[in-house]
Amino acid sequence: MAIDPNEFIITRKRKLYKFALFANSPLCFEADEWKKQAVNCIELGAGTGHFSVELAAKYPDQTFVAVDVKADRLIKGAHEAEERGLTNISFLRARADQLPDLFEPQSLHSLWLTFPDPFPRDRAAGRRMTHPVYLQKYAQLLSPDGGFYLKHDSREFFQWSLEQLVAEKWTIAELSFDLHESNLSDDYKIKTVYEERWLGEGMPTNFVQATPMRAIS
Repeated sequence: MAIDPNEFIITRKRKLYKFALFANSPLCFEADEWKKQAVNCIELGAGTGHFSVELAAKYPDQTFVAVDVKADRLIKGAHEAEERGLTNISFLRARADQLPDLFEPQSLHSLWLTFPDPFPRDRAAGRRMTHPVYLQKYAQLLSPDGGFYLKHDSREFFQWSLEQLVAEKWTIAELSFDLHESNLSDDYKIKTVYEERWLGEGMPTNFVQATPMRAIS
């Protein structure tokens, strides 16, 4: 199928425009301009960051950071936060493997991973954000009483992630294969944009909260 060069130009201009919006927002940061600071909670793979925005609105005395690699997603959350007058949330464009360079060890109370790419093919397992390589980084960042929180629609990916947590000797503190039908905290049930979609298609949210061995030793 032929590619319309005009469509390519329009798409590129839109992306450049969104990057400009990201750069001009006081709530948005690139990894190389981020300064380490005390943060209560980060959401990794945050997309638009709507989940973090809702938490920031609910807990104005705490600080939140929505982390994603896509600036055009994060800017949507930044605009929402600005419109709601929130100053306790930031939007950081960064990769998961950069986290140890961006946050102090044992400084996070909560690390949320919301609906990451499941990379379903076995050969891509190393790219899954619940792979042991990443779990070890999360363990280094969490405070002694901190917790790792995962929400996902794919039962296969979720069960694989549970296996990795157990193999890495994390303690499973809370678990549900249908979060919104459970008696768990209402904070956990704040929906991401993707979650709204999956629930609308009849797919329940799988949820786990876990702590690394160090956090309970």
